[in-house]
Amino acid sequence: MIGSLAACGAEPAAPPAVPAQSPQAASQPSAPVSPSPASTSEAAVAQSLRFTATTVDGKPFDAAALAGKPVVLWFWAAWCPKCRAKAADVVAVQRSHGDAVHVVGVAGLGSGKDAMRRFAADTGITAFANLDDDRGDVWRRFDVTTQEYFVVLDRAGNIVHRGTLNGQQLRERVAALAA
Repeated sequence: MIGSLAACGAEPAAPPAVPAQSPQAASQPSAPVSPSPASTSEAAVAQSLRFTATTVDGKPFDAAALAGKPVVLWFWAAWCPKCRAKAADVVAVQRSHGDAVHVVGVAGLGSGKDAMRRFAADTGITAFANLDDDRGDVWRRFDVTTQEYFVVLDRAGNIVHRGTLNGQQLRERVAALAA
């Protein structure tokens, strides 16, 4: 579990500790999962997308496959009621923008694999990749200390938003990036 966590949906009180491991080693390396092969040869891979992980379904995930398109990272916990409520907004954004924007859920904070899978199925977020990050590697990589939190990256992999977003703010921010 990540230290210095705020309450469900609250803003973090203090910056998190520096990750103990290299940012490139966010989990097991492997081939990309689900994102269209937005050929990483066509788009330079930003440092922000140089990590690997495993999905809640146990499949390997390589964030480099996201290069060249805007990315919405949604950090959630299976036990968080605000995350459960936010899921419908995230699904709507993903459906609205299809292949123009990558949406990736990042589950963690002691959720546990079974609870992560149940949350994904119950909330309908299975149309996009959801990472099993119970160890907190991806959370630390992006300095996230609270759930129901978004990190939004532009096409170049630059972080353009970090924090909570209501449904309308999420739709507007993603629409602007997808244009």
